[in-house]
Amino acid sequence: MKEIMYKSTRSDAEPITASKAILAGLAPDGGLYVPTEDPSFDRPLEELVPLSYQELAYAVMKQYLTDFTEEELRHCINGAYDSKFDTPAIAPLVKKGNAWYLELFHGKTIAFKDMALSILPYLMTTAAKKNHSEEEIVILTATSGDTGKAAMAGFADVPGTRIIVFYPKGGVSMIQELQMLTQKGANTAVAKIHGNFDDAQSAVKKVFNDADMKAELAARGFKFSSANSINVGRLVPQIVYYVYAYCTMVRNGDIACGDEINICVPTGNFGNILAAYYAKQMGLPVRKLICASNENKVLTDFFRTGSYDRKRPFMLTSSPSMDILISSNLERLIYRLCENDPAANKALMDALSGDGKYEITEKMQEKLNDFYGGCASEEDNFEGIASLYKETGYVIDTHTGIASAVYRKYRKETGDETPTVIASTASPYKFAKSVVNAIDPAFEAENDFGFIDRLHELSGVAEPAAITEIREAKILHDRETTAETLPDTIREILRIE
Repeated sequence: MKEIMYKSTRSDAEPITASKAILAGLAPDGGLYVPTEDPSFDRPLEELVPLSYQELAYAVMKQYLTDFTEEELRHCINGAYDSKFDTPAIAPLVKKGNAWYLELFHGKTIAFKDMALSILPYLMTTAAKKNHSEEEIVILTATSGDTGKAAMAGFADVPGTRIIVFYPKGGVSMIQELQMLTQKGANTAVAKIHGNFDDAQSAVKKVFNDADMKAELAARGFKFSSANSINVGRLVPQIVYYVYAYCTMVRNGDIACGDEINICVPTGNFGNILAAYYAKQMGLPVRKLICASNENKVLTDFFRTGSYDRKRPFMLTSSPSMDILISSNLERLIYRLCENDPAANKALMDALSGDGKYEITEKMQEKLNDFYGGCASEEDNFEGIASLYKETGYVIDTHTGIASAVYRKYRKETGDETPTVIASTASPYKFAKSVVNAIDPAFEAENDFGFIDRLHELSGVAEPAAITEIREAKILHDRETTAETLPDTIREILRIE
């Protein structure tokens, strides 16, 4: 098998192995690591169709993580995708209405982040051993709601690691917040940051790029890494479930092997849909990648105009994990549009940091034909959730609702009837108040748990264990910080004076 190396999107520095890229998280120059070339499936697609999720994960991930041995990679996969998921399918595919919903919320924290963050701790600790890394790994993560809990749950009490999560105060749902604040684990910490997700993400990136602070921590035996989708160890596992969805459709007789499908993804930081793009580059027959945004429609505007402009009002919506104006993973796509020219990509990223916007050339824009960008309003979202429930009895969360609404617009605008998979990114129980408000607007309750009880009545789906656990759980974290004081908060947590 040909070795795949990883290089930064912002410099001509020597490429590094997959395991080193996973350990680093972010490149030293502030860029993101990308594979030096696109691997392809090493066997006919027909042979992948009958595989279990675990077997398929190995078939896909071995193409990207080529410095991991078969024994190492299988250990990581089997440790991640086990009974912590509430179904042997891991990622069930459900046909409702005119779309197939890929349920990515059957893990411990009932959100799609579990799909990658269940395996990242295994990949990272294996990578540390492979590279004889003696430092304690400090995972720094900014979250818009779901990554934080999934990362904390994945890394809780994992030897040789610490995890520190920052989330926007007032910018996540009550359930998302409680999940983080009640997380156990001697090596876990979380802090509310005053501001929005972009403020949190920018502050964390600034720490990653602070050479003095990294040296300070190294002297104390610490090394930074990331659990955000900027880490290739997060991105590669996400490719798997799109291939699995396709194989499931073939097994079920919904399509013939070789037929094209569309993939529609509710998108904030662009990592989840980028994984679908990588699946297409591997050889998965994908016609269109439908990028669904909420009212923070910076990506929709980019795909339609070629201009990325974060200078706009920040909207707080019922799909908070998508309330993002700086989509970090888009940089990996921009790098490709620049024909893998790190200098050209860096100039655009510098413009985003400085002026708050950049514009790609017409030639670059012509290469975006794989994508369709669309957005949905709060009204569109609630109407879609209610109508799908009325027609089918199926309940989706407010992020999946955005994707569903954008897909309806796409079909109306294009007439494209290609079978379409919608990434269902969270259990409706995680956003019960908004979901119930969409389906039964007259219902009232004192708190989210009352809405959870009503959702159970409406859906007939049992309350997930992740919700039951936090009903009486003790609050274990109470820190608050700002972008300016975030480095000191890290020092306090690590007990560095």
